[in-house]
This record gives sequence, C-alpha cells and structure tokens, in this order.
Amino acid sequence: MTWLALSLLSAFFLGFYDVAKKAAVDRNAVLLVLFATGLSGLIFVAPAYVVTKIAPSLAARLGVEIASMSWHAHALVVVKAAIVTTSWTLTFFALRSLPISLASPVRASAPMLTVLGAVFFFGERLTVSQSFGIAITIAAYIGFSFVGRQEGIVFERSRAVWMLFAGTFFGAVSALYDKHLMQVAHLPAMAMQFWFTAYNTMLQGGLVLWIWAKRNRDRTPFQWRWAIPAVGVLLLVADALYFRALAIPGALVGVVSTVRRSNVIISFVVGGLAFHERNRIRKAVPLAGVLVGLYFLLR
Repeated sequence: MTWLALSLLSAFFLGFYDVAKKAAVDRNAVLLVLFATGLSGLIFVAPAYVVTKIAPSLAARLGVEIASMSWHAHALVVVKAAIVTTSWTLTFFALRSLPISLASPVRASAPMLTVLGAVFFFGERLTVSQSFGIAITIAAYIGFSFVGRQEGIVFERSRAVWMLFAGTFFGAVSALYDKHLMQVAHLPAMAMQFWFTAYNTMLQGGLVLWIWAKRNRDRTPFQWRWAIPAVGVLLLVADALYFRALAIPGALVGVVSTVRRSNVIISFVVGGLAFHERNRIRKAVPLAGVLVGLYFLLR
C-alpha cells in the first residue's frame, strides 16, 4: 500500500477520533479524560508487547513485534510524548468549549506550519500540483475561521481559540519530529507507537496528579463515557497507519500531514450532525475547498 493510501486511511480513523474526543470531553473533567483515553490506548496495544516477550516469532508473523530500542531511542520517544501531551492538553480544553465543526478545521491548519518546517528543515520539494492542493486546502481552513465569527466566536478574544492555536503549533512540531524519528533515527514503527503510548500515558497521569488533584478536584466532575476508550483505540489505528506511511522512503511529511487533516470532512459531517451544530451549510463551502485541495494533492 502506498504512503498516500495509508495517509488517507489514517485520516478516516482520525475523523472519528475527533468526534469521539468531542463526545468524551463535553462537560467533563478534561485532564482525567485525557489520562483515561491514553490508558485505554495503552491497554489496547499492550498485548503486542506481551506476545513479543512470550512468543517473538509469533509476534513477527502477526506483524505486531515490539522491537528492542536503545536508551537513546527511548529518550527520543519521551520527547515526542512530551510534545504530544502538551498539544493534547491544550486542544482537549479548547474542544470542550468550541463546536467541533469549527475546532477541527482550525486544528487542521497545522499542515501550513508542517509544510514550512518540512521545506526549511528537511529540504522537501513539492510538485506544482501538490503545492496548489496545499494552498487551496489551507485557504479552505481559513474560510472556516470566518464562518466561526458568525457563531459569536471572536478569535483574538477567545481563550479557547488561543489554546487551540497553541495546541496546533505543538501538533505541527510533533509532525516534523515524526519524520526525524521514522526517516532519520529509523525507529521501528510498532515499537515507536507502543513506547510513545506508554510514555504519553505516564506523562498524562503525572499531569493529573500535579494539576487536577490539587486545583480542579471540585470543579468539573469526571463522567465515564464509552467515547473515552474509543478515543484511545481510534487514535492508535490512525497513528499506526500514519507511522507506516512516514516510514516508506520518499514519503513527504508535508503531504502526509495535509492529507491526514482531511479528517475534517468526517468531523464536519458526523460531528456536526451528532452535536446539532449551526451554520453547517455555510461551513460546507470551505469544506468543498478541502475536497478540491485533496484532488490536486493526490493527482
């Protein structure tokens, strides 16, 4: 399977991940939800580690072998986990306050930063068609932000929007770092995903103990929802496809990141209907721009 096909499949699962995430954090204790989703993902991927230790040949045949890594590689993955934990904490808080049909497209502006970083740090060169596709897609994302004003959300005054932009920035940094891990450090994809999930969960647990237990214990009660484990599982599937796409020689991180952000289509359609959000027709115009951009990206 090509890296573009893997990127599209990753976007599909990422779209439902966004919907589940909104359902999980809506009127809920954000930090505990964050930790619970990470723990759910760790429980889901842990059997691969157990099988690797007990029957490594079986794990290899099943394609779930957790290859051993050096201490240096583990340190690199810890840095990745710290970046992602920062991004997720900011975006989870933002998503609790913002409609998904607005938050997801704004979050999808990350490819603009990723593309600039990919060109500057990795010397990537895009074709004319791919460049045109990225430009149209980014323009469409900007269009979403203007529609948001009609819902009373003034970007420069909204704390949630600023948190969303900050989370998006760290998300772009993470995407660039992923290329370094997969194509420069050559970390094995399955091992990278397992240890990233483990370290991410540890950091989120520490964040809960440090902040929520002391400062927010009596503010927003935690409510268990089945959307919480769904977030962890959907993200694991989306990331597994994403890491495999990046591991393929010649994969362009700018294009992969932009294609992944087409998850906004699913977030818009499914999330908008599920949460009965307004201005869906007006938001459909920039959404069409995303589809046109993808057409030029995949030519």
